[in-house]
Amino acid sequence: MGSELAVLFRRRRTWVMLLALALIPVLVAVAVRISSAGSSGRGPAFIEQISQNGLFVALVALTICIPLFLPLTVGVVAGDTISGEANLGTLRYLLVSPVGRARLLLVKFVAAMAFCLAATVVIVLAGVLIGAALFPVGPVTLLSGDTIGSGEAALRALLIAGYVTVSLLGLTAIGLFISTLTDIPVGAMAATVVISIVSQVLDSLPQLSALHPWLFSHYWLDFADLLRQPIEWSSFGTNTLLQLAYLAVFGTLAYGRFASKDVLS
Repeated sequence: MGSELAVLFRRRRTWVMLLALALIPVLVAVAVRISSAGSSGRGPAFIEQISQNGLFVALVALTICIPLFLPLTVGVVAGDTISGEANLGTLRYLLVSPVGRARLLLVKFVAAMAFCLAATVVIVLAGVLIGAALFPVGPVTLLSGDTIGSGEAALRALLIAGYVTVSLLGLTAIGLFISTLTDIPVGAMAATVVISIVSQVLDSLPQLSALHPWLFSHYWLDFADLLRQPIEWSSFGTNTLLQLAYLAVFGTLAYGRFASKDVLS
C-alpha cells in the first residue's frame, strides 16, 4: 500500500492535477475581488457571500469542481489503475511477485480513493487560505439561520470534503472496472469521464426522475445538509449507501474480469 501511494504521489501528473484543482478557488477569489461578480447574481448560490466571508470560497470552489473537474481527475487516476500497469508492461511482474489479484485490485482502489481525498482537501484548504487572504473571515450563517464561529465553519468545510470524497466511491469503482477491460489507459480514462458526464446528463432530465435516485452522481451536490444546525445526516447516509452499492457491483465485476484475465503484459 505504501509503495502504491508513493508511486501515485510521486508522479508529476498527480501534482499537476492537484495544482490545477488548487488554482480553481484562487481564480474564483481573485475574480470576485477585482470585479463586481460577487453581487451579479450569477454563478453558484454561495458566490454572493464570498466578499462578506472568505470561508465561502472553499464551498463555491467545491460546487464548481464537482460536476467536471473532480470527475476528470478521478477518471484519469482510476482509469490508469490496471491498464496503466498493463501498458507499461509491469502488470505481469506485479502478479509474479507474488501479489494476489484481489489484493492488487484493493490496493489500486484504495490509492485512487486516497487521491480523491487529497483532491477535495486541496480544494478546501486552498479556498480557505485564499479566502482568508483576500476577504474578511468571521462567523458563518448556516442555511438553518444559525451562526457558527470560523473555526467550526472550517471543520464543516472539511466534513463537506469528506462527503465529496465518499461521493466519488462509485465513479472510482467504475473506473477500476473499466481499467481491467483494456490495456490502453487513455481509453479507460476517457470512458470513465464520459460515464460521469452521461450520469449527470441523465440526472438533469425530468423525464427520467424515477432513475435519478439510482445514479451515482445524483447526490453529489447535496452537501447543503451539512450546513445546518444541527447537521442533517440523512443525505450523507443515503449517498454513502448508494456509493457502496456501486462499489460492491463494480468491484465484483472488476474482480470477476481481472481474476479470469490472461495477463500477458
